[in-house]
Amino acid sequence: MLRKLFSYLGQYKTASIVTPLLVTFETGFDILIPFFMAIVIDKGLMGTGTRAQNMAIVYRYAIILVGCAIIALIIGFSNGRTAAYASAGFSQNLRHALYEKIQGFSFSNIDKFSTSGLVTRLTTDVTNIQNAYQLCLRIMVRAPLTMLLCFIVTFSIDRTISLIFLGSLIIMGICLTLIITNAHPIFRHAFRRYDVLNRIVEESVHGVRVVKSFVREKLEITKFRRTSQVIRDDFTHAEKIFSLSQPLMQFMVFVSLLVVYYVSAHEIVGGRMQTGNLMAFITYILLILNQLMMLSTTLVMVTIAISAGQRIVRVLDEEPAIANPAAPVMAVADGSINFSGVDFSYTHDYINDDGDEESGGPPTQVLFDVDLQIDSGQTIGVLGGTGSSKSTLVQLIARLYDVNAGTLKVGGVDVRDYDLETLRDNVAIVLQQNVLFAGTIAENLRWGAEDATDEDLRRAARMAQAEEFISKLPDGYDTYIEQGGSNVSGGQKQRLCIARALLKSPQVIILDDSTSAVDMKTDALLRKAFAEEIPQVTKIIVAQRISSVMDADKILVMDRGRINGFGTHDELMASNAIYADIYESQLTREEAEDAA
Repeated sequence: MLRKLFSYLGQYKTASIVTPLLVTFETGFDILIPFFMAIVIDKGLMGTGTRAQNMAIVYRYAIILVGCAIIALIIGFSNGRTAAYASAGFSQNLRHALYEKIQGFSFSNIDKFSTSGLVTRLTTDVTNIQNAYQLCLRIMVRAPLTMLLCFIVTFSIDRTISLIFLGSLIIMGICLTLIITNAHPIFRHAFRRYDVLNRIVEESVHGVRVVKSFVREKLEITKFRRTSQVIRDDFTHAEKIFSLSQPLMQFMVFVSLLVVYYVSAHEIVGGRMQTGNLMAFITYILLILNQLMMLSTTLVMVTIAISAGQRIVRVLDEEPAIANPAAPVMAVADGSINFSGVDFSYTHDYINDDGDEESGGPPTQVLFDVDLQIDSGQTIGVLGGTGSSKSTLVQLIARLYDVNAGTLKVGGVDVRDYDLETLRDNVAIVLQQNVLFAGTIAENLRWGAEDATDEDLRRAARMAQAEEFISKLPDGYDTYIEQGGSNVSGGQKQRLCIARALLKSPQVIILDDSTSAVDMKTDALLRKAFAEEIPQVTKIIVAQRISSVMDADKILVMDRGRINGFGTHDELMASNAIYADIYESQLTREEAEDAA
């Protein structure tokens, strides 16, 4: 895990190396201060020379002490800056890597992770790693180094007392290991609850109109409070375990002090130790206490960061299920589409609580032996009941999923042989979920073509029957769209999404139930514009409303993942029971005449 995470240090490796070096020098100067203070006491204040000689020693070492303190201060300030620079840069690289990885995922990859879980990884988890990394660069270097240097210095002064240090450090190390081992699983569980909390917030904010219309605010508040309570309980439990570390450290240090006082008293009385050395020992013990307090706090952050790092690495290790071939085809000849013996199944793989990929059961097959030929420029309507796999069928054309068996060709070439960007630029699909992004109308439309001119925008909007309502807005194409398109109606949102797809100038355009929110007149005008202005483009219209597909060149009837019928309106009315039933249930004779 660590190797994977640290591979994203990038340009911040130098700062990550310099910081521990600076900390090492700072620690060295801090350790020298008690050593020189002992010399001031033993050879200066309590020296055997004349008063002038003793004061000269005091002045000399006082200057050295002040110099050491100033140098340590400057180095400490420097390593604080480099640590902040390295940790902030590391988190930036890590966040960018996560986001880029997620953008490369296919639908099947995204299905393994919840949206709230991915958001938590990009925000809370990365921040936890940043904080822990900054502390590690300083405290996790300084604390062990301080203990080691203190032991070396005390060993050079008195071997017997230095063994007291060593014994207490071993005991404290064992205790800290036990504390971390018990707290880590609790933190891991708490982070999984963060995902649930984010999901509750996301659902509540997204569905705020539904919540209010059903007067379910109290229920949502209760759900949030319960999950928040679980997180609080987990963190409280973990912090209680970690809270044992500080009193335990203090207890060990005070016991060490008592033993040092006892042994030192005998050695001072026996003339084997000087008073300055005793003061140095006490200073070193208090220095170790201070470092242990900081180390215990750091270990809390490190334990949290380990759980966060494991969650992040699971995403970074996930390989995209769909990728470019070694030698991709870079051009789509035309809009012809051919399904030959195509089967498709949805898998139920997911990431379990331990981060391992597991199967939720056998795959669910939703398409069976599909054979279909669509000529370039044709308009194809797709009808079928809910769950008949209409959306799945058209998503395969843009290679949002890969077929499990058989072949699917666009322009005479297997979709798996195309460059992904080339294929998706030439197969524009407007999905059932119409998504607009925060920004102006023009910015949203230019997702279809970044270099589109204002005239291109207007032409696409006219075809999508969006020009009329855009022109009535106060700022026209510069009207700001709120996140998710919350300030436009469902029908307006659908038309903007269709205009965005048209700007790609595709060979194939797919409307996956993308006119359900517009009235029948607008729907008819939209189909008329398609027929007149882009006759060479293959048009596939998935619809629930039969009037949307009646005048198509051919109509495909889906039933439980199989093709139940394929032909013109008149042919299907004469030969297909499902189509005839849909027609009779939706349209009276008068409505049929109006639609025609």
